[in-house]
Amino acid sequence: MTVREIFETMDYGTAPESATDALAWIAGTGPRFGHFLGGAYREAGETFETRNPATGEVLAEITQGTAEDVEAAVAAARAAQPGWEGLGGKGRARVLYAIARLVQKHSRLFAVLESLEGGKPIRESRDIDIPLVARHFYHHAGLAQLFDTENAGRKAWGVCGQIVPWNFPLLMLAWKIAPALAAGNTVVLKPAEWTSLTALLFGDICRQAGLPEGVVNIVTGDGETGAALVASDIDKVAFTGSTDVGRKIREATAGRGLGLTLELGGKSPYIVFEDADLDSAVEGLVDAIWFNGGQVCCAGSRLLVQEGIAEAFHAKLKARMDKLRVGDPLDKSIDVGAIVDPEQLSRIRALVDGTDEGEIHRAACEIPEGCFYPPTLVTGLSQASRLMQEEIFGPVLVSTTFRTPSEAVQIANDTRYGLAASLWSENINTCLDIAPKIAAGVVWINGTNMFDAAAGFGGVRESGFGREGGPEGLEAYMRPLHRGDALEKAAAATGEATEPQSVDRTAKLYVGGKQARPDGGYARAVFDARGTLIGQAPIGNRKDVRNAVEAARGASGWAGATAHNRAQVIYYIGENLAARAEEFAARLDRMKGGTDGKREVETAVDRLFTWAAWADKFGGEVRSVPIRGTALAMREPVGVIGAICPDEAPLLGLVSVMAPAIAMGNRVVLVASEPHPLAATDFYQILDTSDLPGGVANILTGSHAELAPVLAAHMDVEAVWSFSSTDLSAEIERRAAGNLKRTWVNDGRGRDWFGPAGEDRAFLGHATEVKTVWVPWGA
Repeated sequence: MTVREIFETMDYGTAPESATDALAWIAGTGPRFGHFLGGAYREAGETFETRNPATGEVLAEITQGTAEDVEAAVAAARAAQPGWEGLGGKGRARVLYAIARLVQKHSRLFAVLESLEGGKPIRESRDIDIPLVARHFYHHAGLAQLFDTENAGRKAWGVCGQIVPWNFPLLMLAWKIAPALAAGNTVVLKPAEWTSLTALLFGDICRQAGLPEGVVNIVTGDGETGAALVASDIDKVAFTGSTDVGRKIREATAGRGLGLTLELGGKSPYIVFEDADLDSAVEGLVDAIWFNGGQVCCAGSRLLVQEGIAEAFHAKLKARMDKLRVGDPLDKSIDVGAIVDPEQLSRIRALVDGTDEGEIHRAACEIPEGCFYPPTLVTGLSQASRLMQEEIFGPVLVSTTFRTPSEAVQIANDTRYGLAASLWSENINTCLDIAPKIAAGVVWINGTNMFDAAAGFGGVRESGFGREGGPEGLEAYMRPLHRGDALEKAAAATGEATEPQSVDRTAKLYVGGKQARPDGGYARAVFDARGTLIGQAPIGNRKDVRNAVEAARGASGWAGATAHNRAQVIYYIGENLAARAEEFAARLDRMKGGTDGKREVETAVDRLFTWAAWADKFGGEVRSVPIRGTALAMREPVGVIGAICPDEAPLLGLVSVMAPAIAMGNRVVLVASEPHPLAATDFYQILDTSDLPGGVANILTGSHAELAPVLAAHMDVEAVWSFSSTDLSAEIERRAAGNLKRTWVNDGRGRDWFGPAGEDRAFLGHATEVKTVWVPWGA
């Protein structure tokens, strides 16, 4: 194409990137690659081919990792971990800085390898992925420098098993390895089967940076290798990938006392209001759905357009789609590259071709032979359509319309996912009103795909839990310095049931702000420490759990109350408990035996005041990100929390679990101490007189072993906490895999409810999730 033709057509010429250096590195280091273990490349074993998806050309042969390979890698990481953590934050920072600089020095090699193997356009890997990789290592080098002074009482998990996907192989590696190393962990990483080369190159960068042997180990292979890593002797698992695999990992790690973070699938809404700058919104949408060929977990794959502008917006969008260039990923003028593998291409085709509704518009641009798929728009689908609900993971956009902002929120949240969302309006008030209402971990205003190491990224619902980036991302790689002593199951006192009593002490459940008889109609005798009957406690069942959860969901207005208002209610609860302190103390002494009741009541009152004080002081912060604008890290309530309360401190434990949860705007279903349930049924009299809206706190009594699994499996519960002396951790975590709810379990270990552990800020962290709202500004 001549210069004259370019000016006349306003078309792009080709701008090829040379693959010579990348291919030379493959040939010189491989082309048959073994694992990177203990600071060195090992001999290749049984291999599989990795190919250039744009051409089908074989690039290299990669070793298929075995369980023995994983075991060797974990052993190397285990041996290196004490020394790496013992180096101290400042020592670790020096190495992380060196890694960041080396990534920059070899940025072009990384970018070309990424595009060769993954099929993404070179301008994306060169201008977005690799600079972000360096940014993450620089940022976490800073966090390592400050680690020893800023993280008292916390330490590294130990050996972390990390599994990354094929769509951002090096960036996801950086998101996981950088915070893990900063906190003092060592790593065994398994890259995706289709895209292992940049991870293997990263191993050489670690060696050049002087990273001690065994701190980072890379084992290549397919899903069986990943399963072996999850099953191995590691301390934490971090996974990015599909929701189905994430659910299997949750089940496989249940009851093992491991740390776990999951960043999973998405079906993110891209909402365009009628006052939006339509041309800007179209350009943003190109980035949202056709960036990396739509093979992005947070891709804006569901377009929601306000009805009045839908026709005009779709027309602009189709015209823009038809001008997109699809082709050789190493051509710098290309907009959309190759699909990563024929298997993924077949899946995309099957989903689109299998739909029997809607109108399909495929871009009129030229599509090369091979592993390519045209940018596609599907309109006129019902909300229940498979294409509207399932993650396609390709360059396919589905669209629908809405009339009002409230309807936009309803449609946006009509999915099992909750990863990201984009909002487009020239009225910033509209966006800031809608952003908190969207079920998503990240919301971009008048923009999309904004990422930075200082701002947390992650999802809610079945998009996973935990955050990568920001201080919360670092927290995921730390655990408490002391994990508590083994907890023995608390037994209820026994005695002889004698009726009638002088005063009927037959308690009820507390559901929706009212006393309720148990569905099953059963109660059990409760005896004091001397074996004397002191009352009856209802035996709750799964229907009682159902009723309590429904009541909690009905009290959603509590999350919208101001933090000041929530604080005043909790202070009032504390005051009312203090007014009846002698009565409660005497009751506790009789139930448990001893003379500790006064101390427990006084501590419970103090605990209520502590969490009331925190209610308006844990709201989030502004993050320093490299845009003309800001990123708001907003602390949002998790939702409905089911909590199995401690047995050993029946009043204090219940208060210590309930108060931080409701202070942050959650609603709770509390299962009271099993041996001492009457402390909880007395306490709801306090709630009745303290202005707490009905349904915010619901109290059940009964068997922990029977009620906990029901709460853990309930699809309308967002989190389950367990502090029971019955070891329920494995069962709760296994059942929580159903909707991938958050769990916080004690792994059979106790907690000092009277000491600092009883008011640890970890309660606030588990009661909230960070939503990052990106707000660019400027005329």
